[in-house]
Amino acid sequence: MLGMLAVGIGAFGAHGLEPTSEANGRIETFETAVKYHFYHALAILALAIWLQVQPQHTFLKSVMGLLVLGILIFSGSLYVLSLTGINWLGAITPIGGVAFIAGWFWLFWSARKLKS
Repeated sequence: MLGMLAVGIGAFGAHGLEPTSEANGRIETFETAVKYHFYHALAILALAIWLQVQPQHTFLKSVMGLLVLGILIFSGSLYVLSLTGINWLGAITPIGGVAFIAGWFWLFWSARKLKS
């Protein structure tokens, strides 16, 4: 679902927002939001497959939750900022970035303890 949304939102940005976004200087911000959204949607898909193969690795659920939170806050705030020009949303964007970093760190920290 997250991947589908990333593609749909990206297409909307490429075709529907270009004239207004370029005028506001927001197209790059929108593209950044779509990139991070899509990369993390793919990561969540890979983690979900891993969890299906090895359901005992319950830490993967926490990692996926942090990445979803990152998409919602990081990409979501940048989407709204790009569409509306509400600049204070840029202040919450780093919270989403911290959620991404925390998710990747939790994946590293938990996975390093696994036995081969």
